[in-house]
Amino acid sequence: MKKETQAIHATNLLDETAGAIATPIFLSTTFTRDADGSYPKGHMYSRNSNPNRDALEKGLAALEGGAKAFAFGSGLAAVSAVFQCMKSGDHILMPSVGYYASMKLAEEIMGPWGLQMTQVNMEDLKAIKAAIKPNTKLIWLETPANPLLGISDIQAISKLAQSQGIKVAVDNTIATPILQNPIHLGADIVMHATTKYIGGHSDVLGGAIIMREENEWSERLKRVQILMGATQNPLDCYLLARGLKTLPLRMREHSASALTLAKRLENHPAIERVHYPGLASHPQHELAKIQMPNGFSGMISIQIKGDEKNARKVASKLKLFQQATSLGGVESLVEHRKSIEGPASLTPGNLLRLSIGLEHVDDLWEDLDQGLA
Repeated sequence: MKKETQAIHATNLLDETAGAIATPIFLSTTFTRDADGSYPKGHMYSRNSNPNRDALEKGLAALEGGAKAFAFGSGLAAVSAVFQCMKSGDHILMPSVGYYASMKLAEEIMGPWGLQMTQVNMEDLKAIKAAIKPNTKLIWLETPANPLLGISDIQAISKLAQSQGIKVAVDNTIATPILQNPIHLGADIVMHATTKYIGGHSDVLGGAIIMREENEWSERLKRVQILMGATQNPLDCYLLARGLKTLPLRMREHSASALTLAKRLENHPAIERVHYPGLASHPQHELAKIQMPNGFSGMISIQIKGDEKNARKVASKLKLFQQATSLGGVESLVEHRKSIEGPASLTPGNLLRLSIGLEHVDDLWEDLDQGLA
């Protein structure tokens, strides 16, 4: 079944009361119990399970080609749940360049609990191999990586990890399951900040973990989801499931506009460098074509000629691109990433991250061109 069809039907929920085509929202926190103590509809309490969460998780697992999915209240809650499946003294490899908050979570919150973390260049297989320790249990990838949009070789890293009994998790937020399926490339775990492209409208927080197979990790994740209480409410699950239905179409447009703009920006006299995996100039472009055969997503990072002050001046001149954190919505956003990440960030000071929305590409180009003038 093609992705467009899967996205429409994978989250369908049969309405037994009115036969509604649109999925109802089940706001109830609790569900009836039979005289024998059983739960006739399979639900006891919404922290444990809820029809809307079930529908969302079913759809996410189908689109990623996984066996089981788990929805959480935010992307970081999903990341945290994976880390909480590990034991004190376990070691994890994380990217040297990636989503800043994931690294801070491992370092500041999970570190005092005993999780050991080493950051490594995930574009360098030899560096990854050299960083593996006897107690390494997980390699955490992010590809394309935020904000420089580097590409990691999921298949090669998974093969290395499997030879040493190590799990591989991939943050697939920027690519989405429409453009990249890490499980098909050998990964064990896929993470999404569903707040971004899957929600798609900048109005819902969420995160998800999809497991390749049901095993001890998936059992542990379920217990973490229930006992830590970081589950997602029914309304947000409904909105995310609705977002899944249009995800293939939106990703097609995001990707097409981003590629057009990246090519134009690469030739602009005010630009020092464009980071976009769809460009032939990107150092991992050939790998990106293999891993992301249907498009390269809607994120572009540009380095402005000059210093940080000049980059922030450009951002302030843009009209259609709104200055805001996050990505993946229908509206275009611009962010000076280093000022968000803090002084320890390795992100260049002259870098602006662009989230390309669904406005007409020529209007976006006109805005960028005047901002760079």
